[in-house]
Amino acid sequence: MTYRRTIHSTAGMMFCLLALLACKAALAAEAKRVLLLHSFSREVKPWKEMSAEIHTELARQSPWPLDIIDHSIVTARSEGDKSEARFVDYLDALFEKQPIDLILSIGAPAVVFAQRHRQRLFAATPMVIAGLEQRRVQPSLLTEKDTIAAVAADFPSIIMNILQVLPDTKTVAVVMGNSPNERYWLEVLRKEYATFADRVSFIWSNNLSFEDILKQAAALPPHSAIFFFLMNVDAAGVSFEGDTAMRRLYAVANAPIFTHDDTYFLGRGIVGGPMHSFVNTSRHAVAVAMRVLGGEKPSDIRAPPVRFAAPKFDWREMERWGISEDRLPPGSEIQFRSPTLWEQYRWQVSATGAALLFQTVMIIGLFYEHRRRRNAEIEARQRMSELAHMNRHATAGELSASIAHELNQPLGAILNNTETATIILNSPSPNLDEMKTIVDEIRRDDKRATEVILRLRRLLKKTVPEMQNIDLNEIVREVFRLLSVQAAERNVTLNSRLAQEPLRVSGDRIQLQQVILNLVINGMDAMAGGRREVTCSTSVDHASAKLSIADSGSGIPSDKLSTIFEPFYTTKGEGMGMGLSIARTLVEAHDGRIWAENQTAGGAVFHVSLPLNEAN
Repeated sequence: MTYRRTIHSTAGMMFCLLALLACKAALAAEAKRVLLLHSFSREVKPWKEMSAEIHTELARQSPWPLDIIDHSIVTARSEGDKSEARFVDYLDALFEKQPIDLILSIGAPAVVFAQRHRQRLFAATPMVIAGLEQRRVQPSLLTEKDTIAAVAADFPSIIMNILQVLPDTKTVAVVMGNSPNERYWLEVLRKEYATFADRVSFIWSNNLSFEDILKQAAALPPHSAIFFFLMNVDAAGVSFEGDTAMRRLYAVANAPIFTHDDTYFLGRGIVGGPMHSFVNTSRHAVAVAMRVLGGEKPSDIRAPPVRFAAPKFDWREMERWGISEDRLPPGSEIQFRSPTLWEQYRWQVSATGAALLFQTVMIIGLFYEHRRRRNAEIEARQRMSELAHMNRHATAGELSASIAHELNQPLGAILNNTETATIILNSPSPNLDEMKTIVDEIRRDDKRATEVILRLRRLLKKTVPEMQNIDLNEIVREVFRLLSVQAAERNVTLNSRLAQEPLRVSGDRIQLQQVILNLVINGMDAMAGGRREVTCSTSVDHASAKLSIADSGSGIPSDKLSTIFEPFYTTKGEGMGMGLSIARTLVEAHDGRIWAENQTAGGAVFHVSLPLNEAN
């Protein structure tokens, strides 16, 4: 029993499915034929964009395939057109054997034509009256086959909007043509705008050719505005399609332009305000058409008219005419606003800002690090200066015997000359010439002693480095004179092989003396016995002055050549290991370099290279 029920149930489902598919196939085979009647032509505003939108909406909303036929009522351009009868004959022959399922008339001229010839052409065909203002509908001409998808225009709100956004307005020029449809609206506007007579004056242009209208628009008085209503056919009988009239008016007008239909808002020239939305109007008309095609009785459909959409304004025209955003009606939408840099390039600006911020942080960090390093270098130089000063004090202690010997010679000579002068002065007849000679010798010896003391004071004094143009050979000679006694006591021979020409370098005399002192004393300390010689030579090496100090000691271990200039490195039991480090620091402060190597014949040699002055 269960098995049989399952078979019956499955068969029933298959039957329903096949029936549904058959219905769909039959429905798809029955295409609906829709006639679109256009006022003037499909390219005439304000119905141009509406016609295109209706085509789009019919394809979107219809559940049936549609055969859409478009025809334009070109005879609506003027009254009494004798060609209308022939156009009616053409339509009668066209639809005699292929009846229409629905007429969708767009605009008042198309509706007037359809109603005038309805009994002959479309007596049994339902019609949706769309794209016209509700005041153009004539109820006495409606049949039970007719329904309305109209719009309701609030023309006074156009003037109220002008006065709100431009309160100084004194004149409004109404631009419109002279076709029968436009003459109808001329009378409507005159009546409705009479209430504004105490605030603005109106200029009506329906009786002018469009060329004269352009001249008028270019010479409007100050504080004027233009209300562009329609321009289908001007007073000279010239018809206008598309945006031709609007573009030409905008090109010459000296006042802001307003309108009641947003099809003109799509281009450039309309300031904005409350307007009909062709999108809303088209969707409303197609929705009513679908109800009629779906089987509803047209006369039973009571669709409310479509009113003005929310106000919208063109930002470009607001900027052109100096209209503040604060003056716009509540709920207004602003279009065509130029996007800000942030809105247009948000990610690029964010990335650039992040990169700039990162670079700023890096630069600040580098500046901080540079400053910290500079302060550290200054502090290091100060500490090194302190160590150099201490090193000079220590060196001066080692040179005390030499200094005492140098002072004893001039002081002893002064004493002898003084005693001799006393004897001469006590004699019965003093020899004045001999006294003059003794006084000259005393002066000379005094200068010698003074120079020794000055050299010692300069060596010991803590002063700021002073860069001077000095002769490197002269520095060597001063150091050798200072070390002569100590070298003699230690049985060391000091040899000098100096360049014949002066070697002018830019440097601090005391610091360079200290470098040579340290190197010579290190050389004397490095020699234990046998031949004990320290040789100092100078020469020109390209653009540098080269100083070499060699000793006859045992040399420097090869594995220590790269470390002897490091702080605290020493081979002396009582040494601090700062002498060579201080020497390197002082040489590098003079933009020079110092290095050491072993001689083939034995002993070490230290080289110092300093830049020569250009005048050398």
